[in-house]
Amino acid sequence: MKIIGLILIGILLFGGVLNAQKKGELHVLIIGAHPDDAEDACGTAALYIAAGHKVKLVSVTNGDAGHQTMGGGELMRRRAEEARKSGDLLGVEYQLLDNHDGELMPTLENRRKIIRLIREFNADIVISPRLNDYHPDHRNTAQLVLDAAYMVTVPNICPETPILKKNPVFLFTSDNFTKPTPFSPDVVVGIDETIEKKIDMYDCHVSQVYEWLPWNAGIIDQVPAGKAERREWMGRSRRDEAESIATKYREKLISLYGIEKGSKIRYAEAFEDSEYGTRLNNGNVQLLFPFVRK
Repeated sequence: MKIIGLILIGILLFGGVLNAQKKGELHVLIIGAHPDDAEDACGTAALYIAAGHKVKLVSVTNGDAGHQTMGGGELMRRRAEEARKSGDLLGVEYQLLDNHDGELMPTLENRRKIIRLIREFNADIVISPRLNDYHPDHRNTAQLVLDAAYMVTVPNICPETPILKKNPVFLFTSDNFTKPTPFSPDVVVGIDETIEKKIDMYDCHVSQVYEWLPWNAGIIDQVPAGKAERREWMGRSRRDEAESIATKYREKLISLYGIEKGSKIRYAEAFEDSEYGTRLNNGNVQLLFPFVRK
């Protein structure tokens, strides 16, 4: 029975790849804990959009606590508008769930919300943070997404929402945490042509990138007054981050893009297979990341 079960799981997972290939259009769901978190993967998201695929951004909280002078409904509304503008730049929906910032818990109710989201979007790929992270909302977002994996294929779970006939690929965005395990990329995507779009999306989140995060880091006095100047100030750190990913994972870029392309990529985003869904492998990377080519 155990062998039969493994065979059936293999058929389900492989079938997921075939389904994505048949319909042509990939559905990529990027789930962050807060408004402005999903942007971590939006250099890649912009490549999907340019290639004719479908992307949706989700924040599992409404962001109503992340500021030094305002909070509650006022901040929630402000951050919802910032997220809307960011999504509009990419040409996608940016949905905020009604959970308080800083209070997110991996409850059964929230798991059901994530299961329904993944099913309703008919996701082929789901991207989220990893479990090891400094922020409890980030960790609990990762837990909720992983708890939804596989369950999206179970008919008796959230039966009012039609199941997925395949389990999506569940991927993690990159980070620098090392305990209990360091990030290990399975695919690295060159984003040289979309890095400025990503920075423009961050630029929409004024309450965060120019107010709360600099204040929390003790560098609020360094934020330029002019709009263009502050974007360039923020953009330098985002470019540096993307450049460090490309440098750190250069060998993976070369293995995916070839020596000529891979050695020239300056900016990148990296993703790790969670092992909880359809497995990412050498046979399906090009199908699921069609812009990664030698």
